[in-house]
Amino acid sequence: MSSEIELVNHLDEVNDVVTEYLKGNDPTKIAKDLGMPRVRVVAHLDEWKANASNNAAIRARAKDALAGADAHYSKLITRSYEVIDEASITNNLGAKTAGIKLVMDIESRRIDMLQKAGLLENKELAEEMVAIEKRQEVLVGILRDIASSHPEVRDLIMQKLSSIAKEGEVITVVSHVQ
Repeated sequence: MSSEIELVNHLDEVNDVVTEYLKGNDPTKIAKDLGMPRVRVVAHLDEWKANASNNAAIRARAKDALAGADAHYSKLITRSYEVIDEASITNNLGAKTAGIKLVMDIESRRIDMLQKAGLLENKELAEEMVAIEKRQEVLVGILRDIASSHPEVRDLIMQKLSSIAKEGEVITVVSHVQ
């Protein structure tokens, strides 16, 4: 009887840890919130991950969730390009800049999600990253052209570009103002 109670208590504790983990909390925060050693939290998470990876139903559900999230990212990207197109038509350069940045952010997050899920092998990830970098270079080029042609939004564009620039990268826009 005692071992059954210990098992139930253990499973309750694992469930509490996993619940917090699925809310997005890291092991350190979970340990602090639940008042248990971090080592035990990590052990519970490892146990849960091992059990989940050995369960075909959980794996299938996770694959469905990833496929749904990937489809959702594709829809968000499509909508973002619609915003960019609309901003181009109405000559709203601030919205266009924000839309371009949004596309880059969404693509980055999608790759991160798929990589964390282990769905992208190194070769596939490298190819996808090269494709994303090429698209980003094109988008940054478009923004530079807009900034040089429209000095009224130059500072806004430069601020947005600097927020996504790599460390040590210098962004220069040549103004064509006469």
